[in-house]
Amino acid sequence: HARELLHPIPAGRHWTPYLGETLDSGMATLLAAETIEAIRFVYGLQPEPMPGFHLAGGTAFTSPDAGNGNGGGSKADGHLNGPIDDIQLRSWGIQLVDGRMPGFAAIVGAAKSNEVAVKIVRELQRRNILCFLSGNVNGRSIIHQLVEEGVELGYDTYTVPFGTDTLSAVYALGFAVRSALTFGGMKGGMARDILLYNKHRVFAFVLALGEVDDLKYAAAAGAISFGFPVIADTIIPEILPTGVTTYEHVVSMPFNEIDGKDDLERAERLVQKCIEVRGVKVRVADVPVPVPYGSAFEGEVVRKADMRIEFGGKNSRCFEYLTMAGLDDIVDGKVEIIGPGMEDVEAQGHLDMGIVVQVAGRAMQKDFEPVLERQIHYFVNGASGIQHIGQRDIAWIRISNAAADKGFNLEHFGKILHARFHADFGAIEDKVQITLYTDPDQLSAWLARAREAYDYRNNRLADLTDHAVDEFYSCTLCQSFAPNHVCIVSPERLGLCGAYNWLDCKASYSINPTGPNQPIKLGNVVDATKGYWSGTNDYAKQGSHGVVNEVAMYSIMENPMTACGCFECIVMLVPEANGVMVVSREDTTMTPAGMTFSTLAGIAGGGMQTPGVMGVGKYYLVSP
Repeated sequence: HARELLHPIPAGRHWTPYLGETLDSGMATLLAAETIEAIRFVYGLQPEPMPGFHLAGGTAFTSPDAGNGNGGGSKADGHLNGPIDDIQLRSWGIQLVDGRMPGFAAIVGAAKSNEVAVKIVRELQRRNILCFLSGNVNGRSIIHQLVEEGVELGYDTYTVPFGTDTLSAVYALGFAVRSALTFGGMKGGMARDILLYNKHRVFAFVLALGEVDDLKYAAAAGAISFGFPVIADTIIPEILPTGVTTYEHVVSMPFNEIDGKDDLERAERLVQKCIEVRGVKVRVADVPVPVPYGSAFEGEVVRKADMRIEFGGKNSRCFEYLTMAGLDDIVDGKVEIIGPGMEDVEAQGHLDMGIVVQVAGRAMQKDFEPVLERQIHYFVNGASGIQHIGQRDIAWIRISNAAADKGFNLEHFGKILHARFHADFGAIEDKVQITLYTDPDQLSAWLARAREAYDYRNNRLADLTDHAVDEFYSCTLCQSFAPNHVCIVSPERLGLCGAYNWLDCKASYSINPTGPNQPIKLGNVVDATKGYWSGTNDYAKQGSHGVVNEVAMYSIMENPMTACGCFECIVMLVPEANGVMVVSREDTTMTPAGMTFSTLAGIAGGGMQTPGVMGVGKYYLVSP
């Protein structure tokens, strides 16, 4: 079939402003590359072996020093990543749809120098753009360059090393296709729909570093078919008119001709040009810390050998507590450290610490405290070289030697929180004050106070039921990927992605009244047993653009809620057991239904109602 897509070689003097033959040849190249890579799996050549290489996997671990097969043990050593697994694709789903991960860059080849390679990747990470790495120039790949500079590669750092040859670049396009299948409700064979979906909803581009040979040209033509432009740092023929892509198709930007005082500034401008050509919408928080900052660093693991100091874990205590304060009671931006600092602790030592955040605002409510407090994990983890695990009074934080050498200290935790709370929650808070307690007596007093608050919140949430409120909330975040799906979030049923519960949606609506979380007045009860209200039915029809007419909040067999693709679990009826089974997205084994999670997800997702199958968040399983 790939050969059938090829056209006769045009005469050298024949020129026509028609891309069709080029695009067909590009798709033929991708199909052939996919076939070759599949055969390599049969011979054990994929994922590509690389002796001594360590792949940073998931973050499901007990200790960052003791890896398991998923998070950094032997199974993650000695080879590159290969294609992205279904578990990871779905776990990235909520980040893809809420804007935290605005797109991806397929980087092919090798940069001018190791320093330039690191700068390019750091600039993309700072903007939370996924980096897919492949290809080489004269046997040298950007993967080699980053490894030599000690850059951690893997899912956790948004840097995925596919392989050191150009063929492995097909995995990036495979990721794009599977995004359409997983989140867009597309089916195999819907080629035109899948390509259009990617053009309009998946913001990606190809960055070709170094010499572009015939195979790279052909693979780039395949990427253009998806609406993904190609930017090269060498002199290549350009295709500037728009059409298949949103803006230019192929842009040549010779590296040494880029304006800039040095190569690092040229690398920064090259990345800016890529973002401009694809039209990627980037949100960058201006955080005053001496290390790179962005969501791409959230999954970094700091091992004991690389650690300067740790707070929490088995050797010390660490807690986080956010509380509401009066406008006159705190000073905005004040960061205070009460007790010894990290300079008073020996290298690889540990220290007790309590992080107390006081927030004041005219629109601030007590209900928002746990919602904002949960953000501390994401905000702190965004700093390169900082590891944050857990929350409340089981927090565990490590600062790496690299971050400490750049000047990162305890005060910067406060600066991060102040900047991010203002950037993300400025609509409900006017002042943020942070105090870090390392003095044993004061830490113990605040810890006792925090635990009282934790207990109060737990009891309140446990008592909050669907019948205790008169409105639910919608969540349409995933409509950027699944246009006809809508979540209805109630006190007893959180969003299927697991990231938003009823209080989260309530806070979100207060922060952004025109955003994805809108109140749904319940109206008249239609069926209290199955969970029908006139208001939820009306909204389901409106929010799904008429695709869904009714939703039963408490039934899996009759009009169950739709799903996009980023659900944490699938619940499926098993008639033989007169019950249901639950499958987590982390489970890759065969289920009793004779289908894997990925196969079941095709039935449950895509914004469709499938009686007997539905996607849910994990905490829904213990809902009253």
